[in-house]
Amino acid sequence: MVPHGIVQIIEERCKGCGFCVEFCPRGVLVISQHTNAKGYHPPEIIESTICADCGLCALLCPDFAIYVERSETSLEKKIEPDTRKKFKS
Repeated sequence: MVPHGIVQIIEERCKGCGFCVEFCPRGVLVISQHTNAKGYHPPEIIESTICADCGLCALLCPDFAIYVERSETSLEKKIEPDTRKKFKS
């Protein structure tokens, strides 16, 4: 199952470098037309359903203005405990 992430943007921290937009492997983000209080254009989410929770945007952001939360629907199925017999050696 491919994980799904929810992108969170803290617009007031953003300085509009565009790293998150340029390096997102799924094209989830674009630079917005509006500006934050500092006059920078923060990213905006154009397609949140395709985020794969890779975290590359958060890793590359020099201002810690973006992060990804794992979606509840993407949690992996619980793995059943090992039911194999354990043998003495």
